[in-house]
Amino acid sequence: MSKNYYTRGNCRLCTSRNIEVVLPLAASPLCDAYVTEEHRNHVQEAYPLELYLCRDCGYVFLPYVVSPEIIYQDYIYVTTSSLGLQDHFHRYADKAVEKIKPAANALVVDIGSNDGTLLRCFRNKGFQVLGIEPAKQIARNATDSGIETYANFFDARLAEKIVNTHGPADVVTINNLFANIDDIVGMIHGVRTLLNKNGVLIIESSYLADMIENMVFDFIYHEHLSYFSVKPLSRFFAAMGLELYDLERVPTKGGSMRYYIQRTAGTRPVTANVVEMIAKEDQTGIDDPEIFRAFSKRITEQKNRLVDGLNDLKRQGKSIIGYGASATTTTLLHHFGIGGLLDCLIDDNPAKQRTYSPGLHIPVFSSKLLYACKPDYVVILAWRYFKPILEKHHKYINDGGRFILPLPAFEIMGN
Repeated sequence: MSKNYYTRGNCRLCTSRNIEVVLPLAASPLCDAYVTEEHRNHVQEAYPLELYLCRDCGYVFLPYVVSPEIIYQDYIYVTTSSLGLQDHFHRYADKAVEKIKPAANALVVDIGSNDGTLLRCFRNKGFQVLGIEPAKQIARNATDSGIETYANFFDARLAEKIVNTHGPADVVTINNLFANIDDIVGMIHGVRTLLNKNGVLIIESSYLADMIENMVFDFIYHEHLSYFSVKPLSRFFAAMGLELYDLERVPTKGGSMRYYIQRTAGTRPVTANVVEMIAKEDQTGIDDPEIFRAFSKRITEQKNRLVDGLNDLKRQGKSIIGYGASATTTTLLHHFGIGGLLDCLIDDNPAKQRTYSPGLHIPVFSSKLLYACKPDYVVILAWRYFKPILEKHHKYINDGGRFILPLPAFEIMGN
């Protein structure tokens, strides 16, 4: 057993040991562990990647917990590198202020604040803001840009420190991070310390039902320990002295849910949204292992179509590259086993260019390579963004190039 991870033997939400594997995927290195030239010959550790289901509460999760220090302290992902997220966070802040109506000059704390993009939206509305971000360089950069950010992992002690120095928070936000936390109980204890009496916790996280429906299996990787649905979360918050009182669907990350949580018996009524979503989950059986068996079958079918198609092109002597060097690329490449069929990767993020992909060490270049080398085919590994990619590269298509969409269904696009 590696010293870099451990395997959890029980459910994070209800502690039950009545758990079972429902979706096995290929082992892979950490999803964003792209390496530089000097490390390209180093072997990177691959970790198991399997989804488990708690048969008692319906929670779906990864039991394999890689040390957070390994993942986050030298983290390179920044919010501004994700297409459309800045606009999304502007709308997020607008909706939060409209629904919660925090007091003028209230404190908003974002846990996992990254480069401060969301907090900047709240600050521009006149609120005090504070970020919590364990990636030290990203936290320093955010502070230098005017968004005060603590370079720490969040816990109850840090919550007490914030209350003592800044006062309690009216709003605490956790966006695309709650699913990355192993000790969820400890985090929520800290949030309860941090929130004022009528404060609201907002969590935005990928939604399990949308992940399955939209074939976003490549969103499964080691950072993401939890794959949430509404019913298990509602039960968990109730056990923690909190109340899930509202929620809304949002389109990010292939389909996400935004949860609004207050203290038990808070002033805000529980909306029909919560009741109806739990009833829908009961009806669709999102906690039934059969759902995942069918999902696994669909993934395998798409894998076979893509691999067969790429092998056929290779037999014809065609050149093939991949577009996208993101976290999701790692899961897709390793589970589909197509790394050896791609000559290289291209990406629009300068931080990924001149690096090598996790484990497979495929070189990553700028998308300018499309026109310099004119590959015959480009697999859009960042397939959720295929429309803006196609719009950006009409010239490549007009010059005879073709794009391949691997998911949600195999498709070749071009003249």
